[in-house]
Amino acid sequence: MPASHTMARLTPVHWAIMAFAAIPAPVLADECVQEKAVYGDMENAYELRFEPVGSEAAAASNKFKFAVRNTPIVADGVVMRSDDQLRANGLIMFNCPEGDVTGADLRACTVWQGMIYASDLTGNISVLPAEGAGAAARLVLPALGPSIRDSSIWGKGKATVAPWDVLALKGCGE
Repeated sequence: MPASHTMARLTPVHWAIMAFAAIPAPVLADECVQEKAVYGDMENAYELRFEPVGSEAAAASNKFKFAVRNTPIVADGVVMRSDDQLRANGLIMFNCPEGDVTGADLRACTVWQGMIYASDLTGNISVLPAEGAGAAARLVLPALGPSIRDSSIWGKGKATVAPWDVLALKGCGE
């Protein structure tokens, strides 16, 4: 049977598995702590760079910068744990106003919101590691691409590539 016939029978689940497997295997997962981990998408259009939380963000368990490569856009990200520490709710925000803001203001500057999941190289899913723990090999941010397309960072001179929901560890920051 020609290869083109085989490809036509793949289901969306098959395509998702192939996309997950196609992400290069990181080599630094055992050598990097989560607050220094740097992740990228398959097209190298985005970079998610964790940084130490510090004392100013006591409610956050992790924080990061989310950059659209080849643009000046750098959004702020935070992760807040559930009370049982079993879930990591993330937010990516861009150009949020300071001070007394409304819910509409916050919705307008929110690029993405949802659970952040960690994965090892074999595909086992877990909660995002806390600061001081070894970095996750991959991150899963469900619906990241569609959220970016519907946000203020999308358009001419901004983001023009919607990433997959999986980001792979590509380095370890300072």
